[in-house]
Amino acid sequence: MQPTTAMSKEMQDCVDACMSCHTVCEETMSICLQRGGQAQTQIMRSLIDCAETTRMCADMMMRRSPMAGEMCAVCARACDMCAEACMTLPDDPQMMRCADSCRRCAELCRTMAGATM
Repeated sequence: MQPTTAMSKEMQDCVDACMSCHTVCEETMSICLQRGGQAQTQIMRSLIDCAETTRMCADMMMRRSPMAGEMCAVCARACDMCAEACMTLPDDPQMMRCADSCRRCAELCRTMAGATM
C-alpha cells in the first residue's frame, strides 16, 4: 500500500469547487424540473453533465487517480458548457448562481489539469 500524502491546497480547493458546483447544479436541476419547458430541457442536459462530471472529478482527485488530470480537463469543459447554458437566462438569480459556480470550478479544474498530480 502506498503512503498517503496530504492533498495540496490547490487540489483541495478544486475538490471543494467541484463539490460546490455539483450541489448548485443539483439544486438548479430541481428548479428546472418544476418549471418545465423546452428551454429548461436544454439547460437540464448541461446541468446533468456538469453535476455528474464534477462529482466524478472530485472523487478521482480524492483517491489520487492517475486519470484525475484528464478528468479535470473534461470537467472544465462540462462546467464551461453549463455556465453558457445557464447564462441564457440572465434574469434568473439561480441560473446566475449556477453559472458563477461553474465558472469557478472550470477555472480551478483547468489549473489542476495542467498540474502534475
